[in-house]
Amino acid sequence: MDLDTATNMMQAAITAARANNQHIAICITDSHGELLCFSRMDDASLQAGVLAQTKAYTAARERQTTRQLASWAQETHKDMGYWNDGKFTGIAGGVPVFMDARCVGAIGVSGLSEMEDEALGIAAIAECGLATKGKMQETAA
Repeated sequence: MDLDTATNMMQAAITAARANNQHIAICITDSHGELLCFSRMDDASLQAGVLAQTKAYTAARERQTTRQLASWAQETHKDMGYWNDGKFTGIAGGVPVFMDARCVGAIGVSGLSEMEDEALGIAAIAECGLATKGKMQETAA
């Protein structure tokens, strides 16, 4: 994902949050989970900023939403603490970004309920004309 796309995605999330008088933090990463851009809106908590970054990192590294990862960990009785990556989180709001069948990055949103964070991330991705699933994931789902 290039910086222009990441910036547009971040702006789409900010615009949607402002329209609902919400205060969020947004992080966009590349496909490795490395930071491309970050913003914490006025009145969004410092913790929301930290969580947005870990959500985006996790979604990019695992190529799935943080909610899906948490469900998988619970179903298989896997403790994410044993994965030796302290930046992983199972808190919903991290969503991978796909272009064609390739993961190009992720968005992490924090500051609302987990489901609202995730929905806002998905909407920002769609606003940029990108997808939340690759072709292989769509056929497996």
